[in-house]
Amino acid sequence: MIFSKRATAALALCSVLLVSNSPLGRALSTKSQNQSQNQIQTHGSGVDRRTAIQRAGIAAAGLGTVTGGGLFLPNASPAVATAAEPAASIHPVATLADGCRFPLASFGLQIYDDSTAYKLTLTALECGYRNFFASVLAGNQKGFARAIKDSNVPREDLYICGSVVSNRVSGFENARQATTKGWKRNMEAFGVGGIDYLDQIMLDYPGPDCESIQGQWTAFEEMHAQKLTRSISVSNFSARQLDCVLEKARVKPVVNQLPYSVAYHPGDAVADNASRGILVQAWAPLGGSLGGRFDKNVKKACGKIGKKYDKSFAQVALRWIVQSGGSFTTQSKNKDHFSEDLNIFDFELTEEEMKTLNSLA
Repeated sequence: MIFSKRATAALALCSVLLVSNSPLGRALSTKSQNQSQNQIQTHGSGVDRRTAIQRAGIAAAGLGTVTGGGLFLPNASPAVATAAEPAASIHPVATLADGCRFPLASFGLQIYDDSTAYKLTLTALECGYRNFFASVLAGNQKGFARAIKDSNVPREDLYICGSVVSNRVSGFENARQATTKGWKRNMEAFGVGGIDYLDQIMLDYPGPDCESIQGQWTAFEEMHAQKLTRSISVSNFSARQLDCVLEKARVKPVVNQLPYSVAYHPGDAVADNASRGILVQAWAPLGGSLGGRFDKNVKKACGKIGKKYDKSFAQVALRWIVQSGGSFTTQSKNKDHFSEDLNIFDFELTEEEMKTLNSLA
């Protein structure tokens, strides 16, 4: 392993590392896109994948660089910003309400087989991702876990989130039992890759009523008490459903994953969640399956702003999310897009540009 003791010590529990590469446009040729999708290879000659992944982690952390011979050259430790700080000081790592360090950008696995999940997880690691959302709905947690194991990236350098679906069960005890079975299945699947704890477990959908939701949440609190997860969170929860959880919660949710983008941001979701100590994580941040598809007008407006910063329409759209106070989980099968989606922390949208983007929904 290339990491020196000094480098490893500098990486705190729950830290997430993000690499910042030079801007990569979305307007690639069809040939280049096919090559990116079908070939998974390291940058540069004579560098094996394991070395590339480890170097990406160190560089992404801002801790320093690794020379061709594997020597770690440290920099001063980077500051960690909270999500509430002004846009000018947005850092790739935020601090959640429970004190855990959390990446503003993550890779969310989609529905494909374990073999594809394995390959894409290694690609994401190589590009610099250290935060992963491996939902039970994707059905490939074992493939993801095997990739984590084979990457040899230290577990403490990663932020791993699983999920449970138990929303069709009614009643406190039934919901608690179903949710318990769900998180145990998560741990079994992740265990294939030697993952024996999670950084976060997410409740994918709320139960049909408050009593059921509180049963779901109690199961998560029991998992947390066993130190099998550091944080517990929700997805697709309304303000009313959040308040149902908070009414009796011993451990509070710290993230709410919602459909959120420049093309779809109803109400004041970010502010409503922030007032409860919860960070919004956008799913489908570039359009997708629930409303807010990026039509030509949205892409044109984002692209026009992007020209000023040498950024693509997608980078502008993702920057809008973090500058609005949120975070996002993105996905791709294109290696260049993986890198591009991380490279959004080196520019700042103006107030007028934010207003323009706000008006697109």
